[in-house]
Amino acid sequence: MVERRTMMDVVWRLLLYLWAFTILFPLGWIFYQSLKTNPEFFQNIWAFPEKMQFHNYTNAWNDYGFAKALLNTLYYVGGTLVVGLFFTTINAYALTRIEFKGRKIIWALIMLSLFLPGINALVPQYVVMRSLGLTNSLTGLILLSSLGESVFYLMLLGGFMKSIPKEVEESAFLDGASYFQIFLKIIIPLSSPGIVTVAIFKFIGYYNSFLGPFIYLSDPEKYTIGVQMYQANKLMEYTADWVTLFAGVMIAMIPSIVIFILFQKWILKGASLGAVKG
Repeated sequence: MVERRTMMDVVWRLLLYLWAFTILFPLGWIFYQSLKTNPEFFQNIWAFPEKMQFHNYTNAWNDYGFAKALLNTLYYVGGTLVVGLFFTTINAYALTRIEFKGRKIIWALIMLSLFLPGINALVPQYVVMRSLGLTNSLTGLILLSSLGESVFYLMLLGGFMKSIPKEVEESAFLDGASYFQIFLKIIIPLSSPGIVTVAIFKFIGYYNSFLGPFIYLSDPEKYTIGVQMYQANKLMEYTADWVTLFAGVMIAMIPSIVIFILFQKWILKGASLGAVKG
């Protein structure tokens, strides 16, 4: 039986197409601007390039420091992802699967942090980082980002872990397993869709992070991609080499786009399962 579409179905579909167009059109515009020369760009921003200028990408990669910035970003994101994901997973396990006194109070304090602007912690965090000698250090930035837990990730991953039957842990306890053994051999494998989902969200968040690296990093050799993009944008006041900057923007978008294309099914499946079962 063929399902009949109502007028509202058509309207919603058109609205979604329009929304997708508003997202994809600027990306396409930036891409073909990055293949122009600067005179072509200033003469007519809507015209297509007469000849593809792929050397703009080489210039952005070498002359504007995007190569070094991308390596710094991958180191920062990779280290933060590994350490931060471990803490998020073990925290979600402790707060959702282990019964102990004060657990509800801890959850209440964590939920309370949702109403506190993160900018309030900026000054004390900087004072602590400077006292420990961790400013202007990618490793120090990794520690800061890893230890700063997010309520959203705890709630998302906690929803997965709550869906695991309690009998699985009880049978493991009867066999003499410890909490940590249960965590490694039972909870992590069964929560793998949620862990992958949180990892993807964390990757996108850390990769697009700007404020932290901008504040704590002062050496241009340690800039992440977001800060390098900002510095390249400031150079446009003197060089007006916009086509190279557009090429740098396209380079900066590649990792996020690739991750999303490869793992979009995990994101949709993970977010929906966590919401329903949690």
